[in-house]
Amino acid sequence: MTREMDVRSLEDLAFIAQRTPHILTLFSGGLDSSYLLYQLSKLDCKVTALAVDLGEGADYAELARITNFFGATLKVVDGRSAFVEDAVLPAIQAHAQYLGQYPISSSLSRPIIARFAVAAAHRLGCGALLHTANQSQNSLRRLNGAIKQLGYTGFTGSPYEYSALSREEKIAELNEAGLCGFQSRGMSGDANLWVREYESGCLDNPENFSVSEDIYSWTRAHQARDHDQLEIEFREGRPFALNRQILPLIELIHQVNHLAGSFQIGRYSGLEHLEGGEKVLEVREAPAAAVLLLAYRTLETAVLDAELIREKIAIEQLWVREAIEGRWFGALHGAASAFVAATAKAVSGKVTLQLSQGCAQLAAIKAPSALYLTDRDGWEKAIARERGSRTLAEQHTRRSVRSGVLAEGVNP
Repeated sequence: MTREMDVRSLEDLAFIAQRTPHILTLFSGGLDSSYLLYQLSKLDCKVTALAVDLGEGADYAELARITNFFGATLKVVDGRSAFVEDAVLPAIQAHAQYLGQYPISSSLSRPIIARFAVAAAHRLGCGALLHTANQSQNSLRRLNGAIKQLGYTGFTGSPYEYSALSREEKIAELNEAGLCGFQSRGMSGDANLWVREYESGCLDNPENFSVSEDIYSWTRAHQARDHDQLEIEFREGRPFALNRQILPLIELIHQVNHLAGSFQIGRYSGLEHLEGGEKVLEVREAPAAAVLLLAYRTLETAVLDAELIREKIAIEQLWVREAIEGRWFGALHGAASAFVAATAKAVSGKVTLQLSQGCAQLAAIKAPSALYLTDRDGWEKAIARERGSRTLAEQHTRRSVRSGVLAEGVNP
C-alpha cells in the first residue's frame, strides 16, 4: 500500500470521507475511540465501530450507548478463542517476554484485532480502516504493520499520529456535544485475558512515579487464597490441566490469574522503546503469564537437550522482536514460530509450583520423556560400570599391541 493511503491526522478524515461511503474504526469505548466517532459523525459517511473482545470484560451496554449517540453501527466480535490459540499459546511456547523482563501483551493482541478488522472491512466493503493509537504508543506500528501485512488496500492509520490533543481537550469537546461520562484519569490502560497494562499520566516520568493498589485487579492483596500449590500439566506444549482438572485454555488462564494473583504474583514495571528509540514506562499485572511461562520453561529444561534450549532462547528474542516491531505476519516471524512450534511437540509433563507472597517456586517436575536423573547415586554406579569397564592395565596392554602392529607394518 502506498503512503498516499495512510491516515495520520484529523484533517485527513474529511478527505477519506469524500472517497469512501463506509468507514470501519476500531472501538474500545474509551476516550480516544469515542472522540474519533464524534469527529466522524460530522462527516457524510457510514461508520461501523468494531469492538473485539479479548477477555478484558467489556461493558457492551456502554459501547452501545456511545455508538448510538453518534449514529454509528456497533459490531462486537468475540476474539478470545482466536487470541488464546493464535497468540497466547505461541507466546507461552516462545517464552515471550520483552528483553526477558515481562510478558508482552499488545504485541500479541494487536495482530489478532487487525485480522478481525481487515476481515470485517472486506466483508462490509469499507474503504477505510481506522484506529486511535498515537506516536507514544507502540500499538501505532503494530496495528499499521499488521493491517498492511494482511493485504488491506484501503485508507488506514490513526488520525492521532499527527493530531495531538490532550485528554482534557477531548473530554471538553465531548461534553459540549452532549456525551458525558469521561473523566481525567492518572493513566491509560489496555487489558486482555493475558495481561493488564498501564502507561502515561502519572507514569510519564520513570524517575518519580507511584502506582496505586486500585489499578490492580487480579493481584489485589485482599483476595481469598484457595490453593498454595498449582500443578500444571502440559501436553505437546499446550497447558492441558490445572490441579488435575482438564480445562479449556481460556478457563485455565482465567483460574490461574485469580489463584496466582491472590498471592500478588505477576506484577511488573519496566521500560519499552518507541519506534524512534525513546523509552516509556509501563506497569502491568499478569499472574497467569508469570506462572505459565515459568512452568513451561521448567518443563522444557526437563525434556529438551541443553544445546537446543540455548538456540531456542535466541530464537525466542527474535520471535518477540518481530512481534513488538509490528511484523507479526512477516516471513521472519513465521520462520521463528515454526522453530518454536517444532520444539513444543516434545514438551509434555507436569510442573508443581509452591506459591507464596509474590513468588512461585518449583516444587516438582514429572515428565514421561525426561532427561533428568531420579537416582543420582544409582546413575553414578551404572555409568561407572559402563564407562569404566576397561582397567588401566588392559588399556596399556591394548595400546602396546596396537603399537606393535603398527611398527610391524612399517618395517621391511
